[in-house]
Order: sequence, then C-alpha cells, then structure tokens
Amino acid sequence: MSKLWGGRFTKETNKLVEELTASISFDQKLAHEDIEGSIAHVQMLGECNIISKEDADKIKQGLQKVKEKLENGELTYSVANEDIHMNIEKFLIDEIGPVGGKLHTGRSRNDQVATDMHLYLKNHTVEIISLVEAVQAAIIEQAEKNVDTIIPGYTHLQRAQPISFAHHLLAYFWMLERDKGRLLDSLERVNWLPLGAGALAGTTFPIDRERVAELLGFAHVYPNSMDAVSDRDFILEFLSTASILMMHISRLSEELVIWSSQEFQFVELDDSFCTGSSIMPQKKNPDVPELLRAKTGRVYGNLMGLLTVLKGLPLAYNKDMQEDKEGMFDTVETLEGSLQLLAPMIETMVVNVEKMRSAVNHDYSNATDIADYLVTKGLPFRDAHEVIGKTVLYAIEKKKFLLELSLEEYKQFHELFEDDIYEVLTPEHVVGARNSYGGTAPKQVKQQIILAKEALNNVKG
Repeated sequence: MSKLWGGRFTKETNKLVEELTASISFDQKLAHEDIEGSIAHVQMLGECNIISKEDADKIKQGLQKVKEKLENGELTYSVANEDIHMNIEKFLIDEIGPVGGKLHTGRSRNDQVATDMHLYLKNHTVEIISLVEAVQAAIIEQAEKNVDTIIPGYTHLQRAQPISFAHHLLAYFWMLERDKGRLLDSLERVNWLPLGAGALAGTTFPIDRERVAELLGFAHVYPNSMDAVSDRDFILEFLSTASILMMHISRLSEELVIWSSQEFQFVELDDSFCTGSSIMPQKKNPDVPELLRAKTGRVYGNLMGLLTVLKGLPLAYNKDMQEDKEGMFDTVETLEGSLQLLAPMIETMVVNVEKMRSAVNHDYSNATDIADYLVTKGLPFRDAHEVIGKTVLYAIEKKKFLLELSLEEYKQFHELFEDDIYEVLTPEHVVGARNSYGGTAPKQVKQQIILAKEALNNVKG
C-alpha cells in the first residue's frame, strides 16, 4: 500500500473518495507552519531521548532543505498524499530516507493540524492588526486636515446637524480601535499549543509539551487532549471578529460610494481606485469600495459555515473538521486585501470642502440650535421644539432657509427672537457650540485626534 496509513486496508482508495477526502489543494497554505511545528517537535524528541540526537539532527536538516525548496517554489504536492502533513513527510523521506518516518513519533495529524492553524492565525492576526493600524493612521491624517471642514451629519440618511468632517472620519477610527482590541484579545485563545495531544488521548512517549510551546512561542498548553484536537473556538472567534471588522469596512465603503456620487460630490476617489464604463465614457465607478462592501458577505458566510459544521460534532476529531480551513484562509486573505486597499484610498481621496459647505448652507440642519437658543432665553425645550417646527415648516413653504428669514418673520413665531439668532445659525457656530466631551466642536475634535494618536502609539508600543 502506498498510503502511510495503508497497513490496515486491503483495497486501494476509490479515486473519487481520494479526491473528496484530500485537502492538499487548500491546506498547502499551512506548509510553513507545518514545517515550523515539525522542527520544534523533532527538537523535543531528541532532547527527551525519544529518538536519538543524531536522527533528530538529520530530520531537522532535512526539514530545513524542504523549507528551502518550499520558499523557492520547488515543491509539487500530490493528492495521493492527502494533506500538507503527509506531503511534507513524503518530501522529508525523499530527502533523508526512512529515518524521516520517525518525525511522526508521539504525535497525530489531529494535533498537528490544530497546531498548524494556531500558528497560522497567530502570524496573520498580528499582520491584520498592523494593517488596521495603517487604516487608522490614514484616517487621522485626513482628520487633521479637515477639523474645520463642515459636512452635514445624518440620521436616517436625512440631514440632521452640521458636524466636522474630521469628527465623522474619526468615528471609524474608534470602530477600528475596538476591532483591534478584539483581535488582540483573540490572540490569548490562539496562543495555546495543541501539539502532544495525539489523536485524542495523549501519547505513551515521555514528551515535553512545555518545551515545544517554548520553541514555538506559545504561552499555554492545552490541559485536555480531547479539547486540544477538537477545539476550533479560536477560529470561530477570529471569524466573528473578522465579520465585525468587515462590517465596519463595509459601512465606511458605503459612505465613500455615497460621498463620491454626482449627487453628493463630497469627495473624489483617486483614479487608481476606480474604473470606467465600457459604454459610458463619462463614468468613474467606485469599484473598490463597492467590492469591499460586497466581500463582507463572504466573511459572514465563512463564520456561519464553520458554526454549522461544528454544531453537531461529538468529541473528539471528525473528518468534518477538514472544512475549517478554506473559510479561515479566505477570510484572512479577504481582510488583508481589503485593508491594504482601504488605507491608501483614504489617504489619497480629495475632500471637496466647498461642496460640503454648500450642502450645509442649503438645509435645515441648524434648526436644533434655534430651539437651544430659545431655551437659553427661558423657554421650556418642548415649547421651543414646537416653535421651531412651525418655523421650519414656514421656511419650507416660503422656499427659504433659516438664515434667509427676516427677524420679523422669526418674531411672528416668538417674541424672544433677536438679531443674535443669525450668529447662532451659522454653520461654524453650530459646530463650535457642541463643545461637550466627544462632541464635534473643533476644540473637542483636536483633543480627539490627540487621543487617537495616543491609542495608535500605545498599541504599536
């Protein structure tokens, strides 16, 4: 039998079964992690005298040669060898002979693949955090340039109150800051070593799991062998965190699509992040934010897919778990690709300050400030709210904006109106008046930028 596990079987595997059960088409992405874990494992086997030091050294040298071939693109994987573990072992045996078969002493593919995925997510979570920080830095850069840029703030996609454009952008900084916190926290669950759990019950060999953890940089060792090989919570947690992060990316992408439309014209995206039409030469389509918005769905799908796979599985390992990898790989690649595009797209977008200001000048988003104005003169807020509602209705019927009404027109709604109402209604005053902590006043926004920089620098440490 050609299979490494073939001793028990009397027939060759059906070719369709072989294709169905083989995972090498996708788990080859774990090749670096598989070799890294194998080097640490065989180092421990030699130190514990489970195999001779000479054999351990020879296997390590062979694994280094396999790693070099991997990095040079010289490895050709075989479906007949099923998965990345057996392919790597086959490459090793081809390199150094039968002694390579001793590598698998004291471990199973069950704890081996779990270790590979822990290593993979450790590495990529750190990379994703770095990419999130790059987007945050781009947001801060744009915010610093637009503290005094005034834009309509929206609720229900209806103009609500004027705000600083920097304030609007920084809302996404803090969303990403929470995403980053979740990613950092998830590393605590990723940072556990499954290797040494065997197939499900441990091993008869006197292994030193703590030593392997030390060699691979893991902070903890799974205390239960069955949990070690069947746990996929760390992947679920990553996929859940990734889904929230992609939701935030999608919301920002939606704003970029809206803001760059002809109807808004608040920003213009750099040509390098847009495409044209095959039939309409005037078009400049915001394809990148549209695709980032769409790719959120596949990340959600990967989370739901794995949740569904795991929901009915008895302990410990089941072949169903082979379905845990493709969604994880896809989510990592989707996140990394999305973040790599988002940062420079924000950095290079041109802000149309005048268009934003014109929008603020042609709406009724300063109406709340009239109510506040009357309250400061002694009128109860509920009464002031009614007065302003009638005032706005009158202005709409007269096709005027609030700054265009005469004092006499104001006074017909209440005698408390005076000339100072016009200063209160200017966009600068409306924005500047919201000087409470976390508000949109320039003083608060500048303080917020300082806090954002501190948060970014604290994580970078």
